[in-house]
Amino acid sequence: MLYTPQQTASFFDYALTHLKVTQQDHVLTLTLARSEKKNALNGLLLRELAFALNYAHYEKEVWMLILAAEGNVFCAGMDLGKMGKEESLQTQIPSPNGPIRLGELFANLHKPCVARVQGAVLAGGFLLVGGCSQVIAAENTTFSLPEVKRGIFPFQVLATLLEIMPARQALDLCMRASTLSAVEAQQLGLVTEVVKAENLDEAVQKYTDELKKMSPSAIRLGLRAYQEMKSVPSAQRYEFLYDQLQFALQTADAKEGIAAFMEKREAKWQNE
Repeated sequence: MLYTPQQTASFFDYALTHLKVTQQDHVLTLTLARSEKKNALNGLLLRELAFALNYAHYEKEVWMLILAAEGNVFCAGMDLGKMGKEESLQTQIPSPNGPIRLGELFANLHKPCVARVQGAVLAGGFLLVGGCSQVIAAENTTFSLPEVKRGIFPFQVLATLLEIMPARQALDLCMRASTLSAVEAQQLGLVTEVVKAENLDEAVQKYTDELKKMSPSAIRLGLRAYQEMKSVPSAQRYEFLYDQLQFALQTADAKEGIAAFMEKREAKWQNE
């Protein structure tokens, strides 16, 4: 992790510049607020995102996240004017314990994150939506990787795409800089659901309401196992997952869920 629990404990005491944050009813909403720059990711926004995601990872009262954006572009990717240059960040947020790599920011979150995509997703913006567990997109949104037109290649995005779609489709998307409609992105597995723009908030709310009914600790352990399983040899994966199940059965949520099932009542989750 890039930050310790002690560093993120006072998360809401810090003033953020490019990221708006609200927390209500177990949902942490992160809104990219750099619309004048098409929510391009500069050093400060990356640090704010890293700090917020580490806070969400540690905070027991946060069961899930919504990732949203202001303006008519969800994210234009990395700020090309800042790439490869040292930035002097005017922020009180502690320095991270290592380099911030956008493709890795969501890997250790271990909590559901629903992307609310209201506008175009370009370049490194794919790493944001690719890191989320669910992606709800307005039907007029588009998705494109224009890096090769700038003399660079979407290296990190390729790794994310290879977890979502077949290699031939991922490479073609990177090499031809095609623009996908929301429906085409859904067909490739990049988007979970496409809705009318006016129904976007309602659709996101539906997902978070459904997730709140499920055990947050079960989901957290499942997402953690999904990430850790990537480094487990194929022959050992069932043994690894069996051990994960045995651990999950000892949690308070598992005991509560089984008891609620037997007693025919709604479970009261403790996230433990």
